[in-house]
Amino acid sequence: MDGISNIMKWNILYPVYMNSKKTIAEGRRISIAKACENPTCVEIADCCNHFKIPNAVELDKSYPRDYMQLGRVRFSLKRDDGTLYNPAISSKKQLMLHVAELVPRHPGRTKKQEAATTSNAGPSKSGKGGKKRR
Repeated sequence: MDGISNIMKWNILYPVYMNSKKTIAEGRRISIAKACENPTCVEIADCCNHFKIPNAVELDKSYPRDYMQLGRVRFSLKRDDGTLYNPAISSKKQLMLHVAELVPRHPGRTKKQEAATTSNAGPSKSGKGGKKRR
């Protein structure tokens, strides 16, 4: 493969960069209007594959500001000769915006949402509850 000479020099995308649930102080890098809800590394990698951008998922790495947030994606926008893999995406910011637009339509995500909506209609809680009397 061309352009996959040194993965350690590739750019990094953390899911936090596109998470609409996070604030800018917590690490979000695009506007809430364009961000998506809780993206995963696998979804981001699938979107990179869709745009024909080489990538590598590193599940053992964590986001420096929040070490409980595991996973990141390394990617390369340019080949060794300097030409772009995808002419429509020339910067990290553009990639983040394109990926955040695609993630909500990810096949794994649509199945999860359908399962969540059907499981919410469970039995209602009945019986005594609330504060104890003294």
